[in-house]
Amino acid sequence: MPIGIIVNTLSIFFGGLIGAFAGNKLSEEFKDKLNMIFGCCAMGMGISTIVLMKNMPAVIFAIIAGTSIGICIHLGDKINHAAMGMQKVIAKIVKADSSADESYTTALVTCIVLFCASGTGIYGSIVSGMTGDHSILIAKSILDLFTALIFACVLGAVVCAVAVPQFIIFILLFLLAGIIYPLTNEIMIADFKACGGFLLLATGFRMIKVKMFPVADMIPSMIIVMPLSYVWVSCILPFVS
Repeated sequence: MPIGIIVNTLSIFFGGLIGAFAGNKLSEEFKDKLNMIFGCCAMGMGISTIVLMKNMPAVIFAIIAGTSIGICIHLGDKINHAAMGMQKVIAKIVKADSSADESYTTALVTCIVLFCASGTGIYGSIVSGMTGDHSILIAKSILDLFTALIFACVLGAVVCAVAVPQFIIFILLFLLAGIIYPLTNEIMIADFKACGGFLLLATGFRMIKVKMFPVADMIPSMIIVMPLSYVWVSCILPFVS
């Protein structure tokens, strides 16, 4: 049962709904300071999973190699382009004409990328499908509730519609993870969680605008970390220990 995904989707929907009707009462100072707290929480979640790491060389190599792959194939740009296409569909559904307002379109694309293609969401959905641990997605839901509220202050009720593609993407990852799980072991899963923790940490730095890490380009590292962990334990570690 994808409880974490359902909770996360509902948090975005209701956060967008509240923000659309009551968000204009929030001051800019309140929004900015709350966003810093979101970033702090994301970094805390990342650190809590990084400490689970079993094979540091494998995880570090996965992050470097995976990010290099993402940069080479321009994954971040492709995700942004996909979000722009999604934005046009969503804007039509909710009767929102954003064609004349570039800042509106940019904000909506950012919202779609944040909710549908964030490292936290992808990582949390896969962990949920592999282990049944919904804590990451539920913690993310708390952040997303207020993040959606703040976005809705600018974008309006269109933020609620973003919950639909987010649910579809996350549920597909959840189902795929269920197929992968029997092929893994505890060490591989621990290293996978640690790799996701680095993405959460990078996401936190982006949210507080300290450094704009290429989080979208880092996503391939989560695909290759478990095979690299297996190779390290099975083939390399016996020769170096």
